Formats: sequence, C-alpha cells, structure tokens
Amino acid sequence: MSRFFIALLPPQDIQDYANEIKQYFADRYTSSGALKSPPHITLQPPFEWADANLPVLEASLKEFASEQQQVAITLKGFDAFAPRVIYINVVRSQELLTLQADLMAYTESNLRIVDKVSKTRPFAPHLTVAFRDLTKQNFKAAWPEFENRQLHFEFTADKLTLLLHDGKRWNIKSEFVFFATEQGKKKQ
Repeated sequence: MSRFFIALLPPQDIQDYANEIKQYFADRYTSSGALKSPPHITLQPPFEWADANLPVLEASLKEFASEQQQVAITLKGFDAFAPRVIYINVVRSQELLTLQADLMAYTESNLRIVDKVSKTRPFAPHLTVAFRDLTKQNFKAAWPEFENRQLHFEFTADKLTLLLHDGKRWNIKSEFVFFATEQGKKKQ
C-alpha cells in the first residue's frame, strides 16, 4: 500500500516563487512541512492504494482527465487557516469547484476512494506555504508580514498530477493531460 493524492500544479515559475516562500518559512519560522511536496492545489486528499493496482488508478485518472477542460486559475494574495497554516489564496471559480467535485465523485464511484473529511466541509482551494508545523507563536509573528502582501498570478491548469509519498516527501508519480490540451496539440 502506498499513499497518494491528486492535485493541480502551477507552472514551474510559480512553483519556484512558492518554494522561495516555503524556504523563507523554514528558515525564519522553523516551518518546513510545506517543503515536503511541490507547490500544489489539492483536489483529492491523501488516500491509500494497493501498489499492485496502480495501473488501474492511473488508467482511471487518465480517462477522467481526458474528459476535462483546461481550468483558468488565479492566485491572489495570502490567507490562513489560523493559527497554524498560511497559504497563497486560490480564487474560487465555478470551473475549479466543478472540477474538484467531479473528481471526488468520479474517484468515489469508480475507485471507491472516499475522503470522509472532505464530505463534511466545503472545498477551500489553496497553495500551502507554511504548514501545521508552524507554531502558534510563529504564526502570530508571520501572519502580519503576509496578510497584506500583494501576490497575483494567473495560469491555465491543463493536467491532473498524481503524487506519491515515499516515506519522507511527496513526489510526482504521473500526470494526466486534460482533453482540451490534447485537442489543442492535435490541431497544431
């Protein structure tokens, strides 16, 4: 059994920026938990999956992605899940909310992957830069520095990413391109 989750990853330049902020939190506020995964927007929280059935999971996610359109994503400013987590705010769009809801429904009905916590709270898209290892005291010190900091990025999410935990950190296992992206490549 391995642990996986499914996410949207921003382009490399935005990942680099987010990683700089994560490193700042690690250096200045001893919060390094966010460095254990690439910058991402979680769509399907971590779940256990039998290694022998990995081809089934990947084929199913490829099928799901092949039916999806690209999604415009806007990152704007910072927000927090006080008193422990600080993140880059992801603007909630109907397209993003629909993609996440459709993925959760698809993984439940086709793969029997159910995240009970997600069923009890609304989807809050975010890109974590300081994780739960941020102490309450350090949160109080860091939050005034970030709560009004300006940040604005826009990108188009064109694939799902499956991440695998190796015992220490999350790594990209596979990517599944959205239908509209494939169609665009075929037309060129």
